Formats: sequence, C-alpha cells, structure tokens
Amino acid sequence: MKIFRKRNKRKKKSRSSSLPFRINVIFAVVGVLFIALVVQLAYLQVLYGSKFKAEVNRSDSSVVSANVQRGMIYDSDGKVLVGNSAHPAITYTKSVNALSSDIYDTATKLAKYVSISTRTLTKGQLAEYYLSNTNNLSNVLKKIPNASSYSSDARYQKALDYVQSHSVNFSRQTKNAAAIFEKMAGAYQLSTVNIKDDGVTQREIAAVGEHLADLSGINVGTSWRRNYPDGESIQNIAGTVSNEKTGLPSDRVNELLAEGYSRNDSVGQSYLEQEYEPVLRGTKSQTQVFLNSDNEITKEVKKYGGQKGDNLQLTINAKFQKKLQSLVTSAEKGAGGYSTGTYAVVMNPNNGEIIGMAGVNRDPETQKITSNVLGTINSSIVMGSVVKGAMVSGALQDGVITPGNSTLTDKPINVGGVKKSSWFNKKGSADISVDAAGALEVSSNSYMMQLAMKEAKFNYVDGGALNMSTSIFPKLRAHFQQFGLGVKTGIDIPGETTGIQGESDFTHIGSALDLSFGNYDAYTMIQVAQYMSTIANGGYRIEPHVVKAIRGTTKSGKLGAVKETVMPKVLNYVSMTPAQRALVKRGLYQVVHGSNQYKTGGELDTIKPGISAKTGTAQTFYNGKETVTLSLGSYAPSKHPKVVVALAMPNLDVDAESNNMQLAKKIYSAYWSTVEARSSANNQ
Repeated sequence: MKIFRKRNKRKKKSRSSSLPFRINVIFAVVGVLFIALVVQLAYLQVLYGSKFKAEVNRSDSSVVSANVQRGMIYDSDGKVLVGNSAHPAITYTKSVNALSSDIYDTATKLAKYVSISTRTLTKGQLAEYYLSNTNNLSNVLKKIPNASSYSSDARYQKALDYVQSHSVNFSRQTKNAAAIFEKMAGAYQLSTVNIKDDGVTQREIAAVGEHLADLSGINVGTSWRRNYPDGESIQNIAGTVSNEKTGLPSDRVNELLAEGYSRNDSVGQSYLEQEYEPVLRGTKSQTQVFLNSDNEITKEVKKYGGQKGDNLQLTINAKFQKKLQSLVTSAEKGAGGYSTGTYAVVMNPNNGEIIGMAGVNRDPETQKITSNVLGTINSSIVMGSVVKGAMVSGALQDGVITPGNSTLTDKPINVGGVKKSSWFNKKGSADISVDAAGALEVSSNSYMMQLAMKEAKFNYVDGGALNMSTSIFPKLRAHFQQFGLGVKTGIDIPGETTGIQGESDFTHIGSALDLSFGNYDAYTMIQVAQYMSTIANGGYRIEPHVVKAIRGTTKSGKLGAVKETVMPKVLNYVSMTPAQRALVKRGLYQVVHGSNQYKTGGELDTIKPGISAKTGTAQTFYNGKETVTLSLGSYAPSKHPKVVVALAMPNLDVDAESNNMQLAKKIYSAYWSTVEARSSANNQ
C-alpha cells in the first residue's frame, strides 16, 4: 500500500508540473495569433483602408446619368429653326440585380395609374410578363409533360411556347402592364428610361406622385422632343434624332457605346444632327443613388445638373429659304412633261456660306411633287453647257489657246460620219468665228470639241476617224475637278455624292467630245455652285458650309455667345493669269449682256444689279423619251460678286427654252429683297 501511494504521489506531482507549461504554450500561441491579427489589421487599415472604403461606398451608392436638352439650331438672323419642347415623362431607374418578379410587381402597380400604347406588343412579350409572376410560371410548368426533366432555361422556354400557343385571354389592363414591363425590363442597371413621354396627363402625374413609395424606381421627370417653329421643311437639312424606342443606330452602335452613350440614348442620326452630334448632345446630368442591402434605391442626390448642348447658327436665311423652296416648287409645277425635279443652291462665293438650298422631286407618272432639299447634294444631273467655263479655263491653262489667240470657227464636227454641232449651226449654214469669250456667249459646242481635240493633240480631219487617246478623259476631268465638278465639295452635310462619270474606254471615245460641252458626265447642284463661286472669287475653291457658328445659351435660354466660328476653307487654288481669268469672266458677262444674236442668256439682262452667267441645255432621256435638262450657273454683281445662284431642271419637254432663266430672275429678286435688304438695314 505504501509503495502504491508513493507512486501515485509521484504521478500527481508530474501532472501538476506539466500543466503550467501547456498553459504557457497556449498563451504563447494566442499571443502570436493576436500579434498577427494586429499586424494584418494595421496592414488593411493603413495601407489599403482607403481602397476598401471606396469599395464599400461603391457597393452602397452609384451614379446615374440622364440626358439633357439638345442644342438648338438657328438661322443666320438668330431665328429658331430647330428647338426643343418639354414634356412630362414617367421614368424608371432600374436598380442593381433587379429581378423579373420585382419588375413585374412594379409594372402591375404602375399600370393602374398610367396607360401606354400596346400596338407593338408581341405575344412573346405578353408571355414574358405573364411568366414573371412565379405563381403563373409554376402553374404553366404543371401543364408541361416531364417539365422537371428539362434544364431551367429549357423549362422556361417551354413555358413561353406554351403561353404563346394556347389562347390566354389577356385583359386590356394586363396588356398595358405587359407593355410597361417590357420597357422596364429592357433598361440597363442604374439607367433611366422613359416609360411614357408623350401625352402624359395631369391625372397620371398626380396618381404616380401619390404612390411613389410603392413604385420602386419610378419617378416623374421631363422629356425633350425636337420641334420646328419655322416649319418642318428645315428637317431636310437638319436631319433627325433617334428616340429611346429606336435607340442607337445599329450601324454605329459600337462606336457610340465606346463614346459613352447608352443603348437607349437619343442621338443625331442624319445630316446636321449627325454631323454636329458632339456639339448638340450636351453633357448628361449625374445623380448619386444610394442602395440598401437588397440593392433597392433608397435615396437620390443630384450631383450635377448637366449642361444643355451648344447651339448651331446656320448661314441659311430662314425667310429666303422658305421663298426659295416655294419658287422651286412653283417652277416644277409648271414644268410638265417628264420633268423629274427642280433644284437650286444660293451661296456666298467669297466664304462658302450657303444662303439657301432647295429642291423637289416629281414623279412623271403620278405628277406627285415631294420636297427633296438634299437632292442638291446627292442627285447627279447631266448639266449641259453650264460647264463650258471650266473647259475654256483648262484650255487656257494648258496653252491650247491664249488670251491673245483664241479664235476658232464654229462649224459642225464630223468624225467617222457622226456629226455634232452647236445649237445654232446644225447644218453648217451659220459658221462664225468666235474667240473664247464669244464661244461662251453663244454656247458653242463646236468650239469646245475643237479644244478637246487640241488638248489630245489630235489632228482633226472632216469625216475622218476619231483616233484620240483615252487619256483625254482624265485630262478634261482634271480641269473640271479643280473647280469642283465631279468631286465632293466638302459641304458639312453627310450624304454628298461625287456625281457620275461616263465610260472612258476607246469604244466611248466619241463621248469625250460630249464631255467637253457638258453632255456626258453628271454633277450635283452644289458642285455647280462651287464651280461658279471659284470663277467669281478669282480662283479659290472654297468648301461650302451651312453652319456659321457654334454658340452657347444665355441664362434666359436665348442664343448665347459665339464659341466657335466656321472659317472659310480653301480646298485648292485654280492657277490662271489675270488675263486668262478676265477672258473667262468676260465670256460669262457676254452670255447676258453681249451683242451676238446667238447669245444664250439675254433674258437675264433685266436683273439688277447685272449678273454674269452660263446657261446649260443637255439632251437627255426619260424612259426612252427624249427630253432636255436646263441648268444655270451665275453670280452677281458681275464686278464684285456677292452671291452665286445655280439651278437645274432635269427632263423637261424638248421645246423648253427659258424655264431656267425665269426661275433665276425670281430667285435673284427674292435674294435682293430679303437677304441683302436685311443686311443693309443691319449695317445702317
């Protein structure tokens, strides 16, 4: 027994001595872990504290941007051409990770107070709304055999198919809710869309305002829509703006998204609205939204009210533009026959400013006339003799003729049995000698054809084959292009075309003669205006433009200070000696004021102040029927040009003679009585 007790005492003593050691080890481990925790806490707090704080803030709040009012478009006198009208709108801001069931609940509630159009609502969209209710989805799945064997996506698709294929009697109220649901579901997270922005009634605004607490993400806001106080005809130049329904243009969506647009943003989609989109769009407003743990918006704070877009002031005079379009329309109504339209451009030859541009299309079959202002930049027309000033200029530059030695005999040209002649000398009974100015005065085709053959270094023999080199085509076209004929003018409206070039191979070599007097290639009206301006201003081909300046907005909402002025841009200079230039100008003056019995523009000599011009008559065809196209390029006053008027009337009856000059007289009268009268009054 004693021995046992002694051993037991030794064991107790051994146990009691090892206990403090273990406790010390535990304390040491805890101490090390505590130190590590303190170090880690310091690491997170000191080095990365601001980063994690920002992460927390970012998860609790985000910034929502919204569109602002677009800049407006004014005429040269400050008159509003394109403005904005404000409309109340019912808006929806989609929260983060919004569930379909949540959107369903809100859309169903909102449908009690707001009605929207359901015309475009599809069966598929109705089905999506219906199945967003979990009870409806569950009931439908029970009717689908072996539904549980499909994946979740496949089950949902089966349910969609079932609802669309079975007759479900949706009430008008349900369809309204489905249309609202579709708009809400299509929104991006934390983006604001308009549920209704057209025809919102005061009753709807009051009802929504009263129940905002129950309508998650819904609010009452303002929507802006383009209006046209001076008439919608200016829209042909201004262009259009997309709406939330159409969204970003599909052909530019990636480009615009990269620039910070949302898919449902409004954006200029044609003409000036598109060309000057960065100026007109403005800067979006920014609102900070605070979210709770369920990602529901609990608070909104406006951080930046946004900035309205800058305004465009055009070079176009609204009063004159209206008159010009009216004159063009009236001229077309009286054209008859197979006429397909009338077009006119009026511009300042010294700075490229477009004062007015007008155009109409006409369907010869139905006689229906429609506005087509942009036909001045994208309709290609065989202009006829109006281009002869460029032909003579090129021959002078190449030394084919000189100011002191430019006389040739107008006579019919016979190449291989094919005869071509001037309008007054078809049978060769009116052969006359004319210099370059005289050739322009009487509009001699023969003179131009002889110049072309000299340019090609071709020795003409009456009745012989026309064995000219095809290099004559690019040579003549280069002469025309330096004045703007056959190339883009650079006008600041998208959609300009270059015109049409005829075939240039040897089988068409005879057409090189037609090219010389304007009866082959086709040009646009704006090209003729630029060509005549280049002659009028002394050889500077200036880029035409319809925007005069970019301007801000005053506090009262009026046209503000000039931020940027569009300066004249010289594209090239036509190098000619003063004597060469004077010879061409003398010819254009003689077209109107000359003494030759065959002068072509005598009817214009009543215009005051006096003008210089080149008329044009092209032999054309419409559906196999022979027609004529009358054109005109002109400037006034002859000595110190201030304005260019260019016009064309394609496919008139073959006996039409002076339609172009009658229209020109009316255009000049309107210009001097509106634009210049206004300018003179402002300068007094």
